[in-house]
Amino acid sequence: QVQLVESGGGLVQPGGSLRLSCAASGFTLDYNTIGWFRQAPGKGREGVSCISHSDGSTVYADSVKGRFTISRDNANKMVYLQMNSLKAEDTAVYYCATEVYCGLPPTAIGSWGQGTQVTVSS
Repeated sequence: QVQLVESGGGLVQPGGSLRLSCAASGFTLDYNTIGWFRQAPGKGREGVSCISHSDGSTVYADSVKGRFTISRDNANKMVYLQMNSLKAEDTAVYYCATEVYCGLPPTAIGSWGQGTQVTVSS
């Protein structure tokens, strides 16, 4: 059974950093393109970033480019999202997902995790 579990969210001040983790199980991570998505209060879900299974290439939404970094550790079945220089507008529930089309914006057709809350506020 495919399972994704996000962690690492929390409350951080503007300009701060957080690292989100996505633990994958029930499938072979090596063969799957994974993405991070977020949903802010009152808004639709948007693709933030994705990382290809084939060559490790990455895509970032314009709103996070230069501040966020996605990475993967296939051996330990983990995907990460390093978030720096956080802004209030980054406040959202963040989700990881499988079977992602790694374009702009990223879109997912696979499984989703339950999400982790990120709140950026002073």
